[in-house]
Amino acid sequence: MAITANNPVLAEVFGATTGAALRLKQAALVAGGVAMLAIGAKISVPMSPVPMTMGTFAVLTIGAAYGTRLGLVTIIAYMLVGMLGFDVFAESTADLNGLTYMMGSTGGYLVGFVLATLALGALAAKGWDRSPVKMAGAMLIGNALIYIPGVLWLGALYGFDKPILAWGLTPFLLGDAVKLALAAVLFPAVWKLVGRARG
Repeated sequence: MAITANNPVLAEVFGATTGAALRLKQAALVAGGVAMLAIGAKISVPMSPVPMTMGTFAVLTIGAAYGTRLGLVTIIAYMLVGMLGFDVFAESTADLNGLTYMMGSTGGYLVGFVLATLALGALAAKGWDRSPVKMAGAMLIGNALIYIPGVLWLGALYGFDKPILAWGLTPFLLGDAVKLALAAVLFPAVWKLVGRARG
């Protein structure tokens, strides 16, 4: 399979490709993606120095699997669900949710979710999700796009004289390395299965 800038993403290689059936498939993928994001945000794997949540993994893999347009629709739908007060974010609760939560210390990371989704979708369309090395690079770029606005937001809220890197970056790097490795193995493996199924 030739790798070009217009390769299909995983969501485009199965199911309907035109008409009302395509719209139904896309609606189901958006709903499933929102559920995956909400569940991923609440999964906590014990690690040191902090537990590893699967929220960023869900964001980045949805971006790669869905592509830029459907990925963007999905991440915006997730934000809207959270904005309405549903407990779908990593540290949101029944009492702290909605816009109050979103405008707090997490706000910059939520902006980063949108940027990372777009980046992963664009890189997947270039075939980066078919190579372990390139997929690892895509995950690295996606993580950077999450952390840069996240850390800048923390600095704006609390002051850049505070240990914002220790609060919002360095404790999470080990967990992110694990998720990066997982995606680097998972996506090329899925594409191999797709190739065999088509062959």
